[in-house]
Amino acid sequence: MTDKKERKPRFRAVKAYANEEFLASRDARALRILAEYLEPATRFERLGIKDTIVFFGSARIASPERAAAELAAAESGEGDLERARTKVDLARFYEATRELAYRLTLWSKGMEGKEGHDRRFVVCSGGGPGIMEAASRGASEARGANVGLGISLADVEPANTYVTRSLAFEFHYFFMRKLWFLYLAKAVVVMPGGFGTMDELFEVVTLIQTFKIRKRLPIVLFGTDFWREVVNFEALVRYGTISPEDLKLMHATDSVDDAYAYIVRELTSHAIGNPGPSL
Repeated sequence: MTDKKERKPRFRAVKAYANEEFLASRDARALRILAEYLEPATRFERLGIKDTIVFFGSARIASPERAAAELAAAESGEGDLERARTKVDLARFYEATRELAYRLTLWSKGMEGKEGHDRRFVVCSGGGPGIMEAASRGASEARGANVGLGISLADVEPANTYVTRSLAFEFHYFFMRKLWFLYLAKAVVVMPGGFGTMDELFEVVTLIQTFKIRKRLPIVLFGTDFWREVVNFEALVRYGTISPEDLKLMHATDSVDDAYAYIVRELTSHAIGNPGPSL
């Protein structure tokens, strides 16, 4: 006789790499960290990104257009007038970032075809608003690719509209994001900023000072009045907590022309012909 009783479908276990509950668990943290190294590495290699020029700076510095609109609103009684005036003053750093990223992108594009098909000295930022947006915007206006290394935070906007979509990232772990900021960097531009910018600046100079970064990595400190007021580097020398030579790790300036000339000179002397790390 034929057994007419329906058979239940066989149970099929979920493969570990497809188990989303496991991948989101504490036990899989090492896999998530590794993914934030391997996925960007794969993408950078596929897209020919050999090295970068990194821009750090405040997410709160507005474009001149936005700052002017906020000032007009404050003058009509909507908002803090003093803060709005400060935003208008700080907007010059947005424009300086935008212009410097634009000019460096045009310069780097001039090397395309001379060293194979790799993209050299690509503008890189945190991908968010403020100075990050200005860097992405300048590179985009020069019709060049730019990298946006975003971070998942509750009060942070997604990647700005100027980031090259194929080079937009969103990290969970700050330390993995920091790795990618510096691993490919051949120059760093630091605009005025807050805790995050300070953290990034002091980390990179510490890594250079302790020889954890051995490559030549020029650092431009843009906005001399700001930096002189908020960080007294000379006092650190006077107290003996850093050496006078450590001050030479940073090139301070208020000029886009000077910053551009310094970076191009440094990269021409020490980085061209020396591609980024093999991924």
